[in-house]
Amino acid sequence: MIIKQLSVFLQNELGRLEEATKVLADNSINISAMSIAETEGYGILRLIVNDIDKAAKALKDDDFSVKITDVLRIDAPDVPGAVHSIISKLSDAGIDIAYIYGYSSNGVAPLIIKVSDPERADQIISRK
Repeated sequence: MIIKQLSVFLQNELGRLEEATKVLADNSINISAMSIAETEGYGILRLIVNDIDKAAKALKDDDFSVKITDVLRIDAPDVPGAVHSIISKLSDAGIDIAYIYGYSSNGVAPLIIKVSDPERADQIISRK
């Protein structure tokens, strides 16, 4: 399934993540998934939230740099080889994977995957 992800660019300094999450909390935005990739000077906070447009506006109004991106949300079975199977299907189709994050709980492993062609990747993964 294709969903929207919010990417927030943060200076790599103490308190900046807290400021971003406070903006979301103050605007009643629920975070259902998050990941941070960091470099020496900045980080990219990636979020799945309940109201992407409201979140983006609130963060922009508070001077955060944000971007909305299409990503895949896939519920993989929480068994050995399930993630490999998904990655193999995408690789065999020539679809580039930029990054993946996820977790497992109660037999399901929800994954967020940024790919080069979300529509085609969604069709490939949806085939049984």
